[in-house]
Amino acid sequence: MIVGVILAAGASSRMGTPKPLLKIGEETFLQRIVRVLHSARVMENILVLGSHAEQLQASLSWFDGKIVVNNHWEQGQMCSLRAGLSAVEIEKAHGVIVCPVDRPLLTQSLVVDLLQGFWKSNKNIVLPKYNERRGHPVIFGTSMFDALQTAPMNESARFIIHNHPEEILEVPVDEEGVLVNIDTPDDYKFLQMKFAQ
Repeated sequence: MIVGVILAAGASSRMGTPKPLLKIGEETFLQRIVRVLHSARVMENILVLGSHAEQLQASLSWFDGKIVVNNHWEQGQMCSLRAGLSAVEIEKAHGVIVCPVDRPLLTQSLVVDLLQGFWKSNKNIVLPKYNERRGHPVIFGTSMFDALQTAPMNESARFIIHNHPEEILEVPVDEEGVLVNIDTPDDYKFLQMKFAQ
C-alpha cells in the first residue's frame, strides 16, 4: 500500500492567503489532490498542517484521512514531511507519495504511472520527469524513511534524492504540471488563465 502525504503546513506568506483553500475550477487545491489520489487508488492519506491549522481544519469536514498538525512548521518542509511519516502505519505501508499542496496539477494517469513504476522497478524513489526536469509528486519506499527522518532539518526531500541516485526511477511524462509550483498571486492568475483555456 502507498499512503498519500499531503504537505500543507506552510504560511503561504507570498500568496497572502492559505494555498490549500485556493481553487481550480470548483475544487480547492487540497480537494483536487485528494480526489486525484483516490482516483488512482491511493485511499489512505495524511494531511500535514501547520500555519493556519485551525482555519484549515474548520473547512475539512469532507476529508476522510488523518490530519497531523506540525507545530514546528517554521522549520521547513523536512520537518513537515517527518510529521507526516510519523503518522504512517509502517507495518501496512510500502511507501508514501509526497504531494506538496502548492503543486496541485497532478492527474490520475500521472499518479498511476508513478505507482506502476514503483511496483515494477524495486526502486525506492520514483519521480516524474518532464523535458529533462524532475517534478512532483515523489514516491519514497519505506526503506527510505530512516534517511528522511535523519536528514538535516534545513534540507528538503531533494537532499535524499541527491544522495541516493541508485534508488531513483525517473518516469518520463508529458505533463508540464509536474513542474508547476503555485507560490505567488501571479502564479495563481497564470494557473487560472491556463485552466480556463
